Order: sequence, then structure tokens, then C-alpha cells
Amino acid sequence: MGDLSFIFAAIAAFVAVAGVGIAFTGNGNKRQAQRMQVVVGAPLQAGKRQTSALDQTAQKKRQVQETLKDLEERQKAARKRAVTLRAKLEQAGVSWTPQHFWIGSAVIGVAAAIAAFIGGMNILIVLSAGFVAGLGLPRWVVGFLVSRRQKQFTGNFADAIDIVVRGVKSGLPLNECLKIIARESPEPVRTEFAKLNEGIAVGVDLDEGMRRMTQRMPVAELNFFAIVLVIQAKAGGNLAEALGNLSAVLRARKLMGEKIQALSSEAKASAMIIGALPPLVLCIVMVVAPSYMSLMFTHPLGQLMLLGGLFWMAIGIFVMRGMINFKH
Repeated sequence: MGDLSFIFAAIAAFVAVAGVGIAFTGNGNKRQAQRMQVVVGAPLQAGKRQTSALDQTAQKKRQVQETLKDLEERQKAARKRAVTLRAKLEQAGVSWTPQHFWIGSAVIGVAAAIAAFIGGMNILIVLSAGFVAGLGLPRWVVGFLVSRRQKQFTGNFADAIDIVVRGVKSGLPLNECLKIIARESPEPVRTEFAKLNEGIAVGVDLDEGMRRMTQRMPVAELNFFAIVLVIQAKAGGNLAEALGNLSAVLRARKLMGEKIQALSSEAKASAMIIGALPPLVLCIVMVVAPSYMSLMFTHPLGQLMLLGGLFWMAIGIFVMRGMINFKH
């Protein structure tokens, strides 16, 4: 009886120890399996995250490329289209309509023809004076106003970009920064951004608003600004950093332009002196010996010679102007 009890006790102890061992071994295998899953799964998850990041980067690149391609096609189409008179007047910043322009051109042409007729000029010179004054002078004035307005815009545009950069860094939305520019910037930056804000307020999206703005102010600096805003709106990114870099580039361009102006001032002064010499000599001769030059104004052949001289002088002045007008 004692031996049986001892045997049963030994068997029970063996079963208990074996059960405990199996339990611990099973937990160890489970933990080992879990560790294996963690070890094997971590690279897989990291690979998935890396693949997702690469996909997002590739998607952003595709969006940027599509946006740039769209903008390039629009610019090509805009360059192919001839600039209308209404667009030119809008670029000049004047409130004239095309009807006002043509009426003013006709009045100027008739006035110049009447003045030449009263001065006793040949009928050919009278007609030429009316034609040149009626068509050439108003267009030259509009072109001068456009050029002056664009120079004023580019001179103050970098400061406007800095307003956007500081506003975005401080947490202001882009639309609020554009409103600040419309309130605080000098002309013509104020007017152009005010028109942009008015369009956005009535439902025009930023892309279309910037396209209209670049039509009113066709300068490279504004085109760069529009590209940055459109790409940031479609593909995302750090707007403050991109515009900060653009501001630095525009200031460097402005500094280079001023340096070019300083270096080319001597050539411009020489061109002005050369262009002014023939009329100046003519006036001096008329004062010193008026009878010597009177035939140039009274005789038909002399009038034709004066007309030809003015024509070739104008060609020479335009050629010299093109030679000293350095692009940057």
C-alpha cells in the first residue's frame, strides 16, 4: 500500500512538473513567435511607410510638372494672342476707352496737320505730320505709361512678397496677406492686388485671379510669383520659404538692373548727345544765318530733304536706343 502511494505520488509530481514545464514552454514559444512577428513585421511596416512616402513625393512631383506644363501652355497661348488696345490701356493704368483713344488720336493728327499747313509746309509734309502725330504720338504715350508703370510695380513688388512671407510665418492666411498688400503697398502694386482681392471675393479662384493679374501686369517678377502660388496651392509645400527665396532673387535682379543702368549711363549720355546734335546745329544755323536755311522750309525740294533727314534721324535714334537698352 505504501509502495502504491509512493508510485501515485511520484506520478502526480511528474505530471504536475510536466504540466508546469509545458505551460512555461508554450508561453515562451508564444512570446518568441510574437517577437519574431515584431522583428519581421517592423521592416515590412517601415518598407510600407517608405513606399508611401515615395508615392507621395512622386505624386507631388507629378502635380508640380502638370501645373508647370499647364502654365507654360497658357503663356504660349497668351504670347500668340495679339495684345488688344483695351489691354494696352489697362496695362497703362489709365481710364481711357478705345473710343477715347481713337478720338484723341484724330484730334492730335488734325491739329498737327493744321499747324503744318499754317506754317506753309508742302501738302506732303502736312499729311505726313498729321499721320505721324495722329498714330505715332498717342501710341508712344501709351507705351511710355506702360513701361513706367511696370518699372514702378517691379520696384515695390519685392516688399509686397516680404509682407506675404512675414504674414504666413506669423500664422495669417494667404488671403489676409493679399489684403494687407492691397491696403499698405504703394501704387501700382496696391491697385493690382486690390483687383485680385475683388475677384477672389466674388468667387474667382486664385489661379484664374493670378492669370488675369499677369495679363494686366505682364512682368517676369509677377509671373514667378503666380507660379509659386499656383504650385503651392495644388502640390503643397512651405510657402514662406519659397516666397522668401523668390524675394531674394527679385532683389538681386533689381540690384543687377541698377548696376547695369550705372555702367551704361555713359553710353546713354553719348547717344543722347549724338541724337541731339543735328537739330541743335540746325537751330544755331537758323539763328546765325536765317536766309541760308530758309530754302529748306520754303522750297519743295528742301522740305522733302528735311522730311528724309527726320526719317533717317528717327531710325538712327531707335537703333541707338536698342543698343543701349540692356536687358537683365
